[in-house]
Amino acid sequence: MNSLVSARRSYIVGYGLSFILTIVAFAAVGMHLSSHHQTPNDQILMMLLVVFAITQLIVQVVFFLHLGKEPKPRLNLMSFLFMILIVVIIAFGSLWIMQNLNYHMLHGTDVDKYIIKNEGIHH
Repeated sequence: MNSLVSARRSYIVGYGLSFILTIVAFAAVGMHLSSHHQTPNDQILMMLLVVFAITQLIVQVVFFLHLGKEPKPRLNLMSFLFMILIVVIIAFGSLWIMQNLNYHMLHGTDVDKYIIKNEGIHH
């Protein structure tokens, strides 16, 4: 019974923290948009959103997945780190492929001039 109360408390605290982090991130973006991109400036807003996203990830891993609270956490931690590695490879690989396609699939009459200039080819 005690573990059920503890698990329920963990879920409630995790939900509360996740909700607060989400509301603060939305408020920061709303303030940024309502001030015509002046307060906070773009760089600070991006840093804030990255910090909120990483904090949200940690909150969800600790409070919902209970990573690190089991008797032998090494196997679960290694599985989690491997999952993060795969997600990073897929995300950056997809961005790389899209950038490459964007570069090589240009449309228009100046494609040859653009590629020659960008590749540093001299006549």
